[in-house]
Amino acid sequence: MPVFFGVPVDAAYHIVSAFVGILTLLLGGMAAATAIVLFTMAVRLLLVPLSYRASRGMDAQARMAPQVQALQKKHAGQPEALRREVAALYRAEGTTTFAGCLPVLAQWPVFSIMYLLFRSPHVGGTPNTLLSHDLFGAPLGSHWLGGAGPFSAHGAVFAGLFVLLAVIGWQSARMTRRLTTAGTQPGTPVQPAGPAPAGPAPAGPAPAGPAPSGVAPAGAAPVAVARFAPYLTVVVAAFLPLAAGLYLATTTAWTLAERAILRRVRDSKRSALGILRR
Repeated sequence: MPVFFGVPVDAAYHIVSAFVGILTLLLGGMAAATAIVLFTMAVRLLLVPLSYRASRGMDAQARMAPQVQALQKKHAGQPEALRREVAALYRAEGTTTFAGCLPVLAQWPVFSIMYLLFRSPHVGGTPNTLLSHDLFGAPLGSHWLGGAGPFSAHGAVFAGLFVLLAVIGWQSARMTRRLTTAGTQPGTPVQPAGPAPAGPAPAGPAPAGPAPSGVAPAGAAPVAVARFAPYLTVVVAAFLPLAAGLYLATTTAWTLAERAILRRVRDSKRSALGILRR
């Protein structure tokens, strides 16, 4: 475990352990698994303001994508002029090119702390007792291919986790596909479906018409990656302890619900502004 994560991971460990102690009176053997889920949800709730800022920043980038694309065409071969014009456009809109990615990066240390807590066999130099508890007989510190193996009650618990992650991934890919389809309609900028990677904003929808022979349409690879990336959580969970898999399922489910809710909030605000301007 990295040294600079030692203190926060130790603090988080004591908080979750306290949750387990309280929940044991009510839930017995389900206390530790429930504590992992509740702690993850509580932390994600505290991070909602950052998630909202990231979502708002990506929304602004998507809204300005056609204008950025027009500037790229106007200043083709003039990188300095393009940089000045794009910077002026973002200033006029009251945002920056980093408005979407900075809040995402700010959340990364918190996610790292939780991930380390639920996968590390030792915390603060002592055994991680959270991993000694079980879920339906499967130890929270066990792995899919360990113990009695995949074809057992232990394996059935992991199979249930994999199915849950696959369903979450399917819903996430479905949402991405829906947003991408909506964004490729004429005159409609593509709406990012998740946290944007660091770097320049998307240049907008690809021009209409067939791509040259042997050349993939612009943006085809990123869209394909965005569609299938959610299913990678199933592969990741197969190599993690059960406790970390529970955390992964909880946080990805939260992300999916959060995306849907924040999108509705943004759509409602845009509709309200449209009514006021009439």
